[in-house]
Amino acid sequence: MIVDIKVPSPGESVTEVTIGKILVQNGETVAIDQIICELESDKATLEVAAETEGVITLFVKEGDDIAVGSVIGNINTDADAAIKPASAMPDKSTTPAVVVNTDADEPESSYAEGHPSPAALKLMQENNIAPNAIKGSGAGGRITKQDVLLYLENQKNKQQNPVAPVPQTDTKQTPPPQTLPASNPQRSTRTDRLEKMTRLRKTISQRLVAAKNNTAMLTTFNEVDLTEVMSLRAKYKEVFEKKHGIGLGFMSFFSKACAIALQEFQAVNAYIVEDSIEYHNYVDISIAVSTPKGLVVPVVRNVQNMDLKEIELAVKDLAVKGRDGLLTMEDMTGGTFTITNGGVFGSLLSTPILNPPQSAILGMHKIQERPMVINGQIVARPMMYLALSYDHRIIDGKEAVSFLVRVKELLEDPMKLFLNL
Repeated sequence: MIVDIKVPSPGESVTEVTIGKILVQNGETVAIDQIICELESDKATLEVAAETEGVITLFVKEGDDIAVGSVIGNINTDADAAIKPASAMPDKSTTPAVVVNTDADEPESSYAEGHPSPAALKLMQENNIAPNAIKGSGAGGRITKQDVLLYLENQKNKQQNPVAPVPQTDTKQTPPPQTLPASNPQRSTRTDRLEKMTRLRKTISQRLVAAKNNTAMLTTFNEVDLTEVMSLRAKYKEVFEKKHGIGLGFMSFFSKACAIALQEFQAVNAYIVEDSIEYHNYVDISIAVSTPKGLVVPVVRNVQNMDLKEIELAVKDLAVKGRDGLLTMEDMTGGTFTITNGGVFGSLLSTPILNPPQSAILGMHKIQERPMVINGQIVARPMMYLALSYDHRIIDGKEAVSFLVRVKELLEDPMKLFLNL
């Protein structure tokens, strides 16, 4: 029996995915629930597992864009299924619905062989490339856009690194070898690398541009003295970690302070929905997390009801899932406000960009000791610049500044976080 492998739906709004890492080879016998490949969607990476045991055949390769619901391969559950080596299986580009004849002694020729796809044809015409110059790796030998890009890259490398002709030498009169002066440095080779943009990176790019073009975004700044927060952490850090099994970081203090301030300044926690404003009586904070595939913003929900321990555990869970590529669509959906911490990378000051449809984002930065005047005395204090970027269409300057000042007050006197003052 042949069991088709279809692309599952990662979420309602996702219609297309990109084939990520393929973890099996064609002709390999897979077990039930064995991971076959990874799929990259607009927001998250998901895994495709084998539904049954048998010999697998995939019609796709890494980097292919595939519609949700498409067949990307099949599993032959017959015990006596012939196992073909991976090299015998055809490569497919973007059209998975191709029947593979594994019983024929020789592969049948295809009408698509040597013919470029529309995108490939355009690229070939722009660069004056003859069709017979490229061997297609797509379905039925079709020339794909990736084939053309690879050909152009190889041609560029050949021009930059020409093969020098071998000189004819006279064996009877061989001159003594000459060495270059030690002072001449060896020139490095200039190379370019063309790499396909991941679906996550493309989505991030589109949304960042949309945020700049579709909002009246500006940023207000303040600075916070973290002396009291650092004193609390130093005093209770070991006890906190021993009791709760999680370290006491700065993110829990900032998240709790923002949750209190967001309930007081509701426009900062709201959305613009067409001609209306959608207010929220809850605080779902998106925490910007840097992953190997790009910046993502998973959501910690109902922060207004959480204590510091619960916030720390939630943030750690999301950070680990982001690092391991295990974030789900549910983890990424929603959020009424965002916090991003460029300070972990050494940023002293920045203007964070909005995360639509949210109306505001708080930027944390590097903690640095600076001289401050306290009661007429110059003393060193651990200071951090805070930046609040906001959509001026919904948030007035007074509200934005007042919100940031409220966050500053709560952090400089953190007992207010616990007493809800």
